[in-house]
Amino acid sequence: MKKPQLLIAAPSSNTGKTTFSMGLMRALTGRGLCVQPYKCGPDYIDTMYHQLACGRASVNLDTFLASATHVSASYHRYGEDADVQIVEGAMGMFDGYNKDLGSAADIALLLHLPVVLVVGARSTAYSVAPLLYGFKHFRPEINLAGVVFNMVASASHYQFLKDACCDVGVPCLGYMAKNDALRIPERHLGLTASGQESMENYISLAAEEVRKNVKLDKLLDLCLC
Repeated sequence: MKKPQLLIAAPSSNTGKTTFSMGLMRALTGRGLCVQPYKCGPDYIDTMYHQLACGRASVNLDTFLASATHVSASYHRYGEDADVQIVEGAMGMFDGYNKDLGSAADIALLLHLPVVLVVGARSTAYSVAPLLYGFKHFRPEINLAGVVFNMVASASHYQFLKDACCDVGVPCLGYMAKNDALRIPERHLGLTASGQESMENYISLAAEEVRKNVKLDKLLDLCLC
């Protein structure tokens, strides 16, 4: 039976990938769905954030430290009883340990996952069109299911971004508004009690933004596989 499965990627680090991932996980959990989270690479801090967001332990998927067979088996085993499976990529979509080997793109191809691209729009508008065109056509075997924009300043700003998506042929799935409160708290090597409370508030705010401005039903439909 098909169910929503997706990998969240970005053109580079610091575009809001983790914020969107946590917000999406919490928003879908709030709908009563069982969400299984994953993280590309050996990162263990984001996996703690994922668990706070949806209540399930997040699983690392790393083809540098483990075989492709092991990564695939882990993905399917941990997500077997979940309603939705969400993988957060690391760094830029094609950044791996050797060119794109081990990258988010590599994991998406290995697991046959649709990709939702998070694009930071703080200092750009229609110029995202060639960027999206490149991500769509560079590796055409990757299913670019759609894009979510982060740090959108206004309705007119968002319209330019939507126009770019339309002209390139990439579904626009919504946005997260520019908001100083949606800057992820400083990463630490662990989550103290006060740090956990701060992250809980942050995740709740991110989830509210996702519920408000992201087309969740469309995203889920496009990522059925």
